[in-house]
Amino acid sequence: VIVHDVNELTEKLFPIVEAMQKHFSSGSGTYYSDAIFFLSVAMHRIMPEEITQIIQVDLDLKYKTNIRDLFDEFDNFPEGAVIGIAREMQPVYRHTFWQYRRENPQTKVGEPPPDGLPGFNSGVLLLNLEAMRQSKLYNQLLEPTMVQKLTEKYHFKGHLGDQDFFTMVGMEHPELFHVLDCTWNRQLCTWWKDHGYSDVFDQYFQCEGEVKIYHGNCNTPIPED
Repeated sequence: VIVHDVNELTEKLFPIVEAMQKHFSSGSGTYYSDAIFFLSVAMHRIMPEEITQIIQVDLDLKYKTNIRDLFDEFDNFPEGAVIGIAREMQPVYRHTFWQYRRENPQTKVGEPPPDGLPGFNSGVLLLNLEAMRQSKLYNQLLEPTMVQKLTEKYHFKGHLGDQDFFTMVGMEHPELFHVLDCTWNRQLCTWWKDHGYSDVFDQYFQCEGEVKIYHGNCNTPIPED
């Protein structure tokens, strides 16, 4: 077990992610402490070179299968993909991209699966650090000018840290992501069902198959065995 000091990590992270924090943080400014919410975005820059793959998970998870099985998903990455991530299971990005959707009525942005682009949820992440290091495209997208360009194109203002960044990049470059089955990140939060989206909620929330990981996001109770 290797323990990493949060302050040391934040010190390394801050210069890399400072520019994107104002677009994807809940605060109005760029807070030094917020940098840790972007850890996954730049993990390939701060971890030792000998570490080539990392699974990063939230704490509000319940495992119904061996986490080793999730590592096998790295073998399913298509060429060019650098991150494995499941879709967001609420219409949060239908809401966030409202202006872009209004200007582009035929877009798949914010639409539900299987054909739409509902965005991502970063509760379970497979980071192929070697691929992230080697991907010219991915590293270009970390540059402040590129972040600015995409946020302007999509009129994007989020508050969910790395998840917002991955979602926005996924709208533009889906080839960078291997989409995990919903059973690997079965989110339970239903907040948006009661906040204006009850008519479409189930299209985002449904998940067929035996759940491998439950995600009790927004403090939602996780089912007992």
